[in-house]
Amino acid sequence: MTDNESFLKTAKQVVIDEARALDVLADSLDDQFAEAVQMILQAPGRIIISGIGKSGHIGHKIAATLASTGTPAYFVHPAEASHGDLGMVSKGDVVVAISNSGEAPELVNLLAFTRRFGIPLIGLSSKPESTLMKQADVHLLIPSLGEACGFGMVPSISTTLTLAMGDALAIALMKYRDFKPEDFRAFHPGGKLGAQLSTVRDLMHADLPVVTVGTPMSEALLVMSQKSFGVVGVTDEAGRLMGIVTDGDLRRNMEGLLNRTTEEVMTSNPLTIAPNAMAEEAVAIMNDRKITSLFVVDPEGQGQAEGLLHIHDCLRVGLG
Repeated sequence: MTDNESFLKTAKQVVIDEARALDVLADSLDDQFAEAVQMILQAPGRIIISGIGKSGHIGHKIAATLASTGTPAYFVHPAEASHGDLGMVSKGDVVVAISNSGEAPELVNLLAFTRRFGIPLIGLSSKPESTLMKQADVHLLIPSLGEACGFGMVPSISTTLTLAMGDALAIALMKYRDFKPEDFRAFHPGGKLGAQLSTVRDLMHADLPVVTVGTPMSEALLVMSQKSFGVVGVTDEAGRLMGIVTDGDLRRNMEGLLNRTTEEVMTSNPLTIAPNAMAEEAVAIMNDRKITSLFVVDPEGQGQAEGLLHIHDCLRVGLG
């Protein structure tokens, strides 16, 4: 066997072992998980996650996932907690302490603090008889299945299961609270993910290239040129969008164009999009129809154009 073949064999076995462990975890979930969710839902304060070593790294991620999905949470380092950061924990909070062995000495003072002041404690461990689980009010037990290294020393299966348990908690809470993509975007406005969660209203232009029905095409062309969108909207006297004039309409009506009016040239009943639609949906429509812009019209309104979304606006934030 070549080195490359050996590398791939090992990697595949790690993934297989961790996938099998996740199946065991799914089958092992019980009423204690539901109690943990209920405890968090009833808490008037925040969720404090704590753990040391690899459990701490996983704890940071769990806290971040909870916070970004509508459950206020933050990570408290257990060693720092013993040197003043216990002041960050108060009545009304819930503490989730993570330790695969359940015997991390750095957690001792935090556990004692929760017991002293009656702060609910959720233990996340693979050892049901450990100090952590004996102290905890609710037990999130992950199966003890060894580690992917084969000799139980490299946190791998255990950290995968811990992370999955945290994700399960966060998403169960998110589903219960009916947390929607627009809510998620409020906590995550930046980066590619923020762009994917942008609405049409977030990106559209409100300064519209519009003229009224009956406007000479000579005037419509001036508006079209000034706004630089390659399109002009045509409205009735009440401001309702009746049609659009695009570059394609101009090419199809070149003969005598300047002697015509907008309604003679425009495309009637144009494709539009709602302001609350996701920007990704608008990009899909523009790509499918091979167009570069969409007028924004509220379907529950009176038909007035509220904005204009151009494909360049979407590309600028990373969509497309």
